[in-house]
Amino acid sequence: MTTAAVLTAAGSGSRLGADVPKALVLLGGVPLVVHAARRLAASGVIDLIVVTVPAASVGDFRAALDVQGSGAGPGGVPLTLTIGRASRQGSVAAALAILSPDVDVVLVHDAARPLAPSSLVRRVVAAVHSGHRAVLPGSPVADTIVQVDAPGSGPMPVVVANPDRAALRIVQTPQGFDRALLERAHAAAAHRAGDEAASATDDASLVAALGEPVHVVAGDPDAVKITTARDLAVAELALAEGAP
Repeated sequence: MTTAAVLTAAGSGSRLGADVPKALVLLGGVPLVVHAARRLAASGVIDLIVVTVPAASVGDFRAALDVQGSGAGPGGVPLTLTIGRASRQGSVAAALAILSPDVDVVLVHDAARPLAPSSLVRRVVAAVHSGHRAVLPGSPVADTIVQVDAPGSGPMPVVVANPDRAALRIVQTPQGFDRALLERAHAAAAHRAGDEAASATDDASLVAALGEPVHVVAGDPDAVKITTARDLAVAELALAEGAP
């Protein structure tokens, strides 16, 4: 099987207070997108990486990723850039559209999860190769979770349910898919892709919307998402402590 990874990196750095695209924010002196690409390449199970980037920053991303004339990126894995769209969903669809016909497994990963280890990448790919057509990594929930009533129903929310946390998982990336299934899921939801507010926040939810099963493998504590300056500071500590 030929496996491609779509690395989403077209988001802004506004919530990080950055004046560069989020994926170019430095973590330990290295851009987030480079950390993520290196770990994908180091897994040994990725044949191609497609990075979705802002149109105005193609040159900056090409320089950060040190894309060679041969098209090789970090770790020597072939890497190409494509322009992101108005939403993450739209960006992934754009990357899918340029994949060669021989690609049959697709991972979708966020540059905002730069320390997701290579072992997690291998775990997801192995699950897809074993016949599970949609796979996401999930971590157990440590806190008690409650469901509250609808916003606007009163001056403060009221608890309406206490889900069993043993049955809950925190969703991470990379997520892995049979390519044909992922393309079908994106085609069915294409009408949502142009509106960030209505678009899907991950690809597994698009597959689930088709009624297809999504399987869960063990996540990893280092696969957390960087959204705020505090998240970045925590990631700096993890990196200093030897995060793989």
